[in-house]
Amino acid sequence: MQASLLGFVSIGALAAGVHYVVALLAHALGWQPANANWLGFLLAFPVSYIGHRWWSFRGTLANHRQAFPRFFAVALLGFFANQLLLWLALTYTPLPFWLVLGVVMVLVAISTWLLSRFWAFHHG
Repeated sequence: MQASLLGFVSIGALAAGVHYVVALLAHALGWQPANANWLGFLLAFPVSYIGHRWWSFRGTLANHRQAFPRFFAVALLGFFANQLLLWLALTYTPLPFWLVLGVVMVLVAISTWLLSRFWAFHHG
């Protein structure tokens, strides 16, 4: 489990970096923030899936036809949860953005890891 968690954190950080850089570049080129964020998510998803499939959950017996759509659903759920939790916290609390973002990212990452480990890449 420790190697899986290390792999998940490493791959997750790499995918988050891709998402962030792509979204910033798209925004700098004139894209609206929401559209730039979607583009970042879509381009980071393959990095995330391939990395998690081959490193974080390398011992999985789940085939791609099972794991891919499940992981995509987990990733979408995480993306929507992130957006919703950020919006709710920033709208209804006086908490600063830097704190809200950090807490939301950790909560979503934990949820994503649990769903990935016990559903998306679980054989059965």
